[in-house]
Amino acid sequence: MRLKNLIVLLPLIFLFLFFYFPLISILKEGLWNNGITLKYILQVVSNNYHRRIIFFTFWQALASTLFTLLLGLPGAYIFAKYDFPGKGILKALLTVPFVMPSIMVALGFIILFGRSGILAHLIGRDPGILYSWKAIILAHVFYNFPVVVRMVSSLWQRINPHYEEAALSLGASGFALFRKVTLPMLMPAIFASSMLTFVFCFLSFSIPLILGGYQYATIEVDIFTAIMTLLDFKTGAALAIIQISLSFVFMYLYLKSLDLYVKAEEQRIFKKPLPLTLRELLSVNGVFIAAYSAMVFIFILSPLMAVVYHSFTYGGGFTLEWYRRVFSPEYNPIFGANSITAIRNSLFFGFSTVLISTLLALSIAYIMYRWEFKGKNLFDALVMLPLASSAITLGLGYIKAFHKPPLNLLGTWYLIVFAHTIIAYPFVLRAISTVLKKIKPSLKEAAMSLGANELKAFLKVELPLAFGGIVVGAIFAFAMSIAELGATYMIYKPEYTTITIAIYRFLGSRQFGPASAMSVILMMVSTIAFILIERTGEEIW
Repeated sequence: MRLKNLIVLLPLIFLFLFFYFPLISILKEGLWNNGITLKYILQVVSNNYHRRIIFFTFWQALASTLFTLLLGLPGAYIFAKYDFPGKGILKALLTVPFVMPSIMVALGFIILFGRSGILAHLIGRDPGILYSWKAIILAHVFYNFPVVVRMVSSLWQRINPHYEEAALSLGASGFALFRKVTLPMLMPAIFASSMLTFVFCFLSFSIPLILGGYQYATIEVDIFTAIMTLLDFKTGAALAIIQISLSFVFMYLYLKSLDLYVKAEEQRIFKKPLPLTLRELLSVNGVFIAAYSAMVFIFILSPLMAVVYHSFTYGGGFTLEWYRRVFSPEYNPIFGANSITAIRNSLFFGFSTVLISTLLALSIAYIMYRWEFKGKNLFDALVMLPLASSAITLGLGYIKAFHKPPLNLLGTWYLIVFAHTIIAYPFVLRAISTVLKKIKPSLKEAAMSLGANELKAFLKVELPLAFGGIVVGAIFAFAMSIAELGATYMIYKPEYTTITIAIYRFLGSRQFGPASAMSVILMMVSTIAFILIERTGEEIW
C-alpha cells in the first residue's frame, strides 16, 4: 500500500511544484491587488492593441487550420485509397515537418521568402510574404498538415466498404456519395485533427515572433513582449490568464474529439488500398496523385534545403566557415557562450527530459489505466491540464514562482529541465497510454492468477508489451526538448544557452550563415528522432 501511495504522490508533487504552483503565481499576479480584482484583465480587453492581438490570434489559427485541411485532405485520400511504389517514403517524408523545430522552419522561410531570399532572386523582386500574416499561415500549414494526413487517412482506411456499396446500389455516386456517406464517417478524424491543429497554431510562438514581427503578434508574443521587453508583469499575467482560459476550452474540445476519433478508429475492418496500375497512373487520378506528390515534395523540402544550402555558401561560393564557427571553442558575445556549449546543453537537457518525463508519464499512465479509485476523473483532468499550457505561460509562471527563497531556482539548469519535462510529458503520456489501452486486461489477470501482485504483473507483463509506446514517447520528449525556445529563453542564463536560443540570437543579429549551420545540426538530430519514431510504427497523435 505504501508503494501505491508513493506512485500516486510523486507525480502529483512534481506537477504541483512545477506546473500548478507557477500557474497559481500567474493567477495571483493577474487577479490580486489587495484583494481579488479584474482590473488588469479589463485593462487588457479594453485596450485596442491587445484586443486586435487577441482577434488576430483567433483569426490566424482558424485560417491556418482551414488551409491545413485543404492541403491535408487530398493526401489523406491518396494514402487511404491507393498503394503505389514509394508510398512508405512519401508518408515518412510527410511527417518531417511535424518533427522539425519551429525556429528552423522560420529560418527556412526567411531564406526562401526574404527580401534578399532565394525567391526574390528568382522573380527579381520582394515576394511580399515575409513579416506578414501570409508567412505565419504558410509556416503553420507546413508544420501541421502531416497531422491531418495521418489521422484522416488512418480512419479513412477503416470505413466499412459495405456502407459505400449500399449507397452505390441506391444510386449515389461521385461527390454525392462522398458528402452523404464517406464525409460523415470521416468527421471524427477531421474534427480531431482540426482541433489539434488549431491548438498548435493558437499557442504558436516562434513562428509568429520571427515571421510575423510585432505588427502580426499573437497572444504568446504579446505576453513575451510584456514580460521580457516592457517588464510589465501585471499585463503579461492578465494576458496569460486570458490565454489559459481559452486554451483550456480548446484543449477540452480536442480531447472530446479525440475520444470520438479513437472509438471510430477501433473498427476492425481495414480496407486494402488499390494498387496504382499504369492505366490508373495515366488517368485523371494518376495525374492528380503525381501533381500532389510533387507539390508536397517541393513544399516540404524547399525550406529545409534552403537552410542546408545557405549553411554551405558565402558570397555565392562553397564554404565550411559557418561550421567552423559553430564548432569553435571561442566565446561568442551574441549569446554569452560558445556554440559547443550550446550543443552540449541541448543534448544534456534533452536526455534529462527523456528520463524524467518517461518516469512521470509511466507512473501516471499506470494510475490512469490500471487503477480504479474515487476521484479518478478528477485525477485524469489534473494530470492532463499541462497539455493546454503554453511554453511562454510556463516561463512566466517560473519567473514569478521561483525568483525568491525558499524556491529560488531561477537561472538553474534543473529548472530548465523541469520546464522541458512539463512541456513534453503529456505527449509521452499520450504515446504510452495509447499502447496500454490496446493491451488486453486478461493478460494481467492471468499473471495475477499465477501469484504476481498488481504492480509485478504490470512490470513483468504489460510494461514489455508497451515498450514501443515508451520508446516513441521518449524520442518525442527528446525532440521537443531540443526544439524548445519560449520557456527556456525566459529562464536561462548565458551558460545554459541551447541550440534554439543560439539560432534565435544569430537571427536577431542577421547572421544567417551560423544560424543555418546550427539549424542543420538541429535538423540532423530531429531527423534521427523522426526515423526512430517511424521504425517503431506507433502513432503519437
